[in-house]
Amino acid sequence: MGQLKQWREQNWVRIGTDGKIKGPCGTSKDKKNPDRCLPKRKALSLSQAERAKTARKKKKAGSKGKTVVANTKKAKVRS
Repeated sequence: MGQLKQWREQNWVRIGTDGKIKGPCGTSKDKKNPDRCLPKRKALSLSQAERAKTARKKKKAGSKGKTVVANTKKAKVRS
């Protein structure tokens, strides 16, 4: 249960392809190809361009049917 509690406390947010924080994770209208989600602290530590890059990577792979897409190197989340 420790990992789930830790995940919930991280306050994950949704990142748009423009690099802006769009709201809480899980609120994407496009259920087949959702936006990238990151912990709020991690999202704020990245520049808008870095957030946009990882979000575009997720959308591009998602359009090809992939459901799990790795973050860019700078956007990696370390527990």
